[in-house]
Amino acid sequence: MAEAPAPSRVPSRLPSISPITFTLLVAFAAVFLVSLGEVAPSPERLAAGAPQMIELIGRMLPPNLEPSFLQRMGWRILETLQIALVGTVIGVVISLPIAWLAARGISPLGAFRQLPRALVSLFRTIPDLVWALIFVSTVGLGAVAGTMTIVVDTVGFCGRFFAEAMEEADKKPQEALRAIGASQVSVLFGATLPSIMPTLINSSLFALEKGVRSSVVLGLVGAGGIGQELKVAFDLFQYRNASAIILAIFAIVLVMEYFTDRLRARFQ
Repeated sequence: MAEAPAPSRVPSRLPSISPITFTLLVAFAAVFLVSLGEVAPSPERLAAGAPQMIELIGRMLPPNLEPSFLQRMGWRILETLQIALVGTVIGVVISLPIAWLAARGISPLGAFRQLPRALVSLFRTIPDLVWALIFVSTVGLGAVAGTMTIVVDTVGFCGRFFAEAMEEADKKPQEALRAIGASQVSVLFGATLPSIMPTLINSSLFALEKGVRSSVVLGLVGAGGIGQELKVAFDLFQYRNASAIILAIFAIVLVMEYFTDRLRARFQ
């Protein structure tokens, strides 16, 4: 008589979790529920604010299309793009040596590579608006403060990704150059950077796209660009001007995303 096959074990649908993980999940859920009750908009508040929102949208339509205003807005848009472009390019150039000094296994600083790494973390941790306020207080209102803010923001963004890309670069070309006595700078330009060039280009394009968005917001604190015109429109209750500016910002972001996507696809 054939032996009956052993019953197959049904695999567990959920992985087992440790008591510590379960405790952390419960604590997270409790914090979320408490926060939900304190800061999330209630249905009553949303219902009460809906008429005001509808009234505001009605006052913003139709957008102001007067030639004099569109001309002034056009110059502000151009200034916004200049802030984003100049700040991003300078930030990318500065990010390359900082990333090299911070990269594990490549940095010539050895254990002291933590210093440039900490600098990148500092730039990335402090929000853009705070940097903009700092630069507005030091160099005054206008586009210069916005450009300096984009530079710092780009270094914080690209410095990290450039360093990680250098750490993950193919080591064989680097070892071959070191074997023939090449200097660390020669290894960087002859092996490391060529092998990670697509990653550098993609990160730089993301930084440019991010810089355009940031430069729009920076104008709200006086750092130049179209955001400064938007703040003036709301301060003076010129809601038709504000709606025209918002639509222009939306168009700028769409165009920038289209071109950066095309460039990323070409370099991949």
